[in-house]
Amino acid sequence: MADRSILIVDDNEINRGILGEIFKDKYNIIEADNGIQAMKEMEAHESELAAILLDIIMPEMDGYAVLEAMQQKDNLNDTIPVLMITADTSTDAERTSYQKGAADVIHKPFDPVIVDRRVARTVELYDHKNHLENQIDDQTRVLKKQFVYLKKQEEKLKNNNERVMDMIATIVEFRSNESSYHLKRIKGFVRILALTAMNNYPELGLNPHLIDVITMASAMHDIGKISVPDNILLKPGRLSSEEFEVMKSHTTRGSEIIERIKDLQDKENYEICLDIVRHHHERYDGGGYPDGLKGEENSVAAQITAIADVYDALVSDRVYKQAYPLDKAYEMIKNGECGVFSPKIMACFEFARPDMEKLVIQTKAAEEAERNQA
Repeated sequence: MADRSILIVDDNEINRGILGEIFKDKYNIIEADNGIQAMKEMEAHESELAAILLDIIMPEMDGYAVLEAMQQKDNLNDTIPVLMITADTSTDAERTSYQKGAADVIHKPFDPVIVDRRVARTVELYDHKNHLENQIDDQTRVLKKQFVYLKKQEEKLKNNNERVMDMIATIVEFRSNESSYHLKRIKGFVRILALTAMNNYPELGLNPHLIDVITMASAMHDIGKISVPDNILLKPGRLSSEEFEVMKSHTTRGSEIIERIKDLQDKENYEICLDIVRHHHERYDGGGYPDGLKGEENSVAAQITAIADVYDALVSDRVYKQAYPLDKAYEMIKNGECGVFSPKIMACFEFARPDMEKLVIQTKAAEEAERNQA
């Protein structure tokens, strides 16, 4: 017994018999004498149907109505070829059949050889098409699984990189007697400023992915301070000119450290981290260090980290000073007392001021709560 079936739909029993004789040795024959019965047979035998031979003119539900119903039922005639049966040899009948989704048209009276070859050719074409579509579906599922796996691995690597950077940065904080919230504030300020810049100055080229990388890299900005002697790093008073030169070297020494641990990061993270570490003390007028970069010679990542670092230094207690009030810190930066910043970065700082002040208040409240618990 054949594994596949052909559904023959015709209200004329003789026509069904003639067509059945043509295909009885190749297929199981299923018959229906009207469109309504045909739809029931399709539902019952959908998985085994190789083709449907469908008369156009029938009572209750004609062949065109069956084609329309098949289109509504998951585009059934996209997977099972339908060959229309008609005595009408006009172009209009063929055109309408093809427009409604038929694969081919067979004319009455039947020529067994022509009918057999047309059905065989159509079934072969549809089998090939369906096989290709199934292969594509299978490959798509495999690719989706691989994509999900790679995204998970990428996210895991990103999280590992961030933990390593935060751990190194925390060691520097601990040695500098800075609060653990310094790192949280720096990253928070950088993200707030970068998002503001992205939304207001698209020419700066920022996007959500780049902001994530810059935020993560900003945690490493002061890594070079690990090489500064304690008597300078922790000095409560004003630094001498010689001591200040040593302190300034944390930018170049920091970039050397980043070079040594470059294998811990991907290329993009490494390059942005290196840039921020070396250039977060540059100023827009060229008055910064270590390279005296001027204007847009300095990257937006380093410029944003620079103003975030200055702002946190002003609003935080340090060994050499008490924290300034938020209003005073804002005015000092705005008035140029802490160096010159890009007009665009300054505009972002002004716009982001409420969110940055909110972050300061939140982290200081958390610090106070920790001290009270200790």
